[in-house]
Amino acid sequence: MTRRIRKVAVLGSGIMGSRIACHFANIGVDVLLLDIVPRELNDQEKKKGLTLEDKVVRNRIVNDAFESTLKSKPASLYDKDFASRITLGNFDDDISKIKDYDWTIEVVVENLDIKKKVFEQVEKHRTPGTLITSNTSGIPIHLMLDGRSEDFQKHFCGTHFFNPPRYLRLLEIIPTPKTDPEITDFLMHYGDLFLGKTTVLAKDTPAFIANRVGIYAILKVIESMQKLGLNVDEVDKLTGPVIGRPKSATFRTSDVVGLDTLVKVATNLYEGLPNDEGRDTFKLPDVVGKLMENKWLGDKTGQGFYKKTKDDKGKTEILTLNLETLEYEPKKKASFGTLEATKPIENLKERFKPLLAGKDKAGEFYRDSFFALFKYVTNRIPEIADELYKIDDAVCAGFGWEVGPFETWDSIGIEKSIQQMEEMGYKPNKWVYDMLDAGIKTFYTAKDGVRHYYDIDSKSYKPVPGADEYIILDNIRESKVLWSNSGSTIFDLGDDVIGIEFHTKMNTLGGEVVEGINKAIDMAEKDYRGLVIGNQGAQFSAGANLGMVFMYAIEQEFDEVDFMIRHFQNTMMRVRYSSVPVVVAPHGLSLGGGCEMTMHADVVQAAAETYIGLVEVGVGLIPGGGGTKELTKRVSDGIQTGDVVLNDLQNAFMNIATAKVATSAEEARGMHILRPQDRISMNIDRQLADAKATVIELADAGYTMPVQASNIKVQGKTGMALFMAGVNGMRMGNYISDHDLKIANKIAYVMCGGDLSYPQEVTEQYLLDLEREAFLSLTGEKKTLERIQSILTTGKPLRN
Repeated sequence: MTRRIRKVAVLGSGIMGSRIACHFANIGVDVLLLDIVPRELNDQEKKKGLTLEDKVVRNRIVNDAFESTLKSKPASLYDKDFASRITLGNFDDDISKIKDYDWTIEVVVENLDIKKKVFEQVEKHRTPGTLITSNTSGIPIHLMLDGRSEDFQKHFCGTHFFNPPRYLRLLEIIPTPKTDPEITDFLMHYGDLFLGKTTVLAKDTPAFIANRVGIYAILKVIESMQKLGLNVDEVDKLTGPVIGRPKSATFRTSDVVGLDTLVKVATNLYEGLPNDEGRDTFKLPDVVGKLMENKWLGDKTGQGFYKKTKDDKGKTEILTLNLETLEYEPKKKASFGTLEATKPIENLKERFKPLLAGKDKAGEFYRDSFFALFKYVTNRIPEIADELYKIDDAVCAGFGWEVGPFETWDSIGIEKSIQQMEEMGYKPNKWVYDMLDAGIKTFYTAKDGVRHYYDIDSKSYKPVPGADEYIILDNIRESKVLWSNSGSTIFDLGDDVIGIEFHTKMNTLGGEVVEGINKAIDMAEKDYRGLVIGNQGAQFSAGANLGMVFMYAIEQEFDEVDFMIRHFQNTMMRVRYSSVPVVVAPHGLSLGGGCEMTMHADVVQAAAETYIGLVEVGVGLIPGGGGTKELTKRVSDGIQTGDVVLNDLQNAFMNIATAKVATSAEEARGMHILRPQDRISMNIDRQLADAKATVIELADAGYTMPVQASNIKVQGKTGMALFMAGVNGMRMGNYISDHDLKIANKIAYVMCGGDLSYPQEVTEQYLLDLEREAFLSLTGEKKTLERIQSILTTGKPLRN
């Protein structure tokens, strides 16, 4: 049977329900979102003379919840227009509609009796054979089957999304003994391919996989903190990006999620795990109880471990809770010799070994918290998962870790650390010793470009299921490298396709990257079907290497600046005008030059979460690598309207002038940065494989190098007058500075074709020359150099 999901019903419109509905809307599914009918009128409804029978009253709860979701940040929808894909209703009037829906997802309150009542109603109206799942984090899935029909039980499963569903990639699939294996397989595949999730098959154990391990890790951090006398600021410094965790680290994460949520999960685990050897860690310290009594739950109550306030001058200040005195104090700078020593180490996995070898409190903290976690996860197999990779996948996708516990242990060295672990009382499970005795020294290895994991039962390596469908550059780094320099590497991706990655800081585009791109195009044109430009760093690219621009500009070496711009422009034009198809695969931050490179691809294979834009105004410049030219060309091509309309050109102009960044790949379409033919990968793990498939498709279709455009319609002085009227108004209202006005003039001059007296057609090279001249002239401006210096030294934009 071929199962397709066209329509999904979501029952429960709370924080999770509304956001799950939004994510299904993101992928184009028709969604029905339902909630309960209010029992009484509110004051506003009474004033209007409404009754409990009025539709607006009956749908008040779902309407208010959905409206709140649409206003929340970060946005749950890729594009605000996608809200039209969601229909709102209530259980009493609209539950019968689920008969027409392919999948019903229950997301009501965490109360088994209430869930059972909902399922009784679902049973009356759902069409046999349709999917029914529950999103729960604490209630055993099998307990929900009581009284349900055989067809219901067969098509029922737990599907645990993490909040916010758009951004956190984990989806745990929890079948019951009655679930049809075909349903489990379908949900695993659908979550991966369509929803863009890391789908992990979990057992029906308390908190499943991610929360069981992740909450243990958080509480062990607090335990280690108290043991060593560390404070909140120090712990958040130690448990953030330095170890591949989110910037919110431990305590800021608690404030965002809500201390009450953490307490609820931890309490349930303590009560539900009488035989867990790490159970005492789930027993919350006294200080947490005091925070709960004070209702200091985090962001939802205005204060938690941190408190935002204003000083005497009205400036926002973040205070930190002193856990000894329960008083808020100014943030303290955390400083550790171990962290200073590892600052130069860019590679995260290479950083772990010196961090755990530290001789100061930081080293002690890492050894105590990591060794306890290593022991804990070894004892969770086969209790919560039969394979170790599932634990790593779940924690990374659910908690935003870059590296899971087993992979972290690999980077430290299993054999070398075990003796230390034993001495500290953290002896791992016997199967780890059996693995080492069998001559296997790591939990993971790569064979022929495919990731393998250690299988405990067979005492051998097995491929991670589905890993052959992905291209993971780290797995082919030792065997498939064709060429490299200090900033880029060219890989053989197979099937006569090559790929180039950049690995500079923030993947900035300096001379070494530009050299690599030209080399990759040379190689592809000579011996291959095509080229993929992409990487698997945290960000695709933060743009051009401003350090080089600043160095030459401050020395007034303008010939060098001119050469750099010209060389970069020529490289972008090679991306567009080469004899083989070139596919660019942006993700994350794709700014400035990274955006310009994307815009010159034959086809873009963007990740859904791509934050892309031309942001050069922030450093006092204009897009100089073809970005200004390309947006002008796209408006001329009439992407949306079929005709050149000044409003379209003005929108493009404002996007550059205000340094607007798209908050998703879908939003980038409306900004002309992505075109209708460009594609989106929902699952970022599949992006490079998708990009390679696109190259092959273009090549097999008989790719022919396009011809440079010579018919770009520009508006001349007519357009200039329109643009400058608006910009001058913004200056008069003090919305922009004099320097912003000067930059806007330069952008308008390029986009309107320079000093032309009437609208006419020009060539791409004509616009590139105007763009380069404008960029070059701005590098001679003192205020531009001040902006660049601010970004380079503080990382913050300067508005001067």
